[in-house]
Amino acid sequence: MDPDISHEVGVALTEACANAVEHAAFPVDADEDSGFQVTATIEDGRLRVEVTDSGPGFCAAPGRTAVRAAAPGRAAGRRTRRRHEALIPADAGTVLPDPTAEHGRGLFLIRALVDHVQFRDHPRSGAVVSFDKTLKYCDQPLLHAS
Repeated sequence: MDPDISHEVGVALTEACANAVEHAAFPVDADEDSGFQVTATIEDGRLRVEVTDSGPGFCAAPGRTAVRAAAPGRAAGRRTRRRHEALIPADAGTVLPDPTAEHGRGLFLIRALVDHVQFRDHPRSGAVVSFDKTLKYCDQPLLHAS
């Protein structure tokens, strides 16, 4: 795989996992889910990665305004509070945070490094960050035997 693509996917995945670890809920009951889960698939030269955590989700994040993502044939931006709908922060990863801030660059980096990204709440609980990246392969091996 192209080393630049590999690096970009690695950074995006690291940021998504760091967010999941920071925001994941830790269960009181042993039967509850905890932590986070990563799934990855490759189809038609496109990598799809999905990171799901067990935290409160995006709409519960303090200081965030949730906006429903546009469904086909519907207008985006309708404010809603129903948990079962796909909610995203209105500013998710679109604005670089204050350069002196210690946190807050993860969603921005993910959006900048991948082809398509979606931030949504899981229907039961937690947040889901999914992203796609078109893969490019090298014509020559990265290491040459001498």
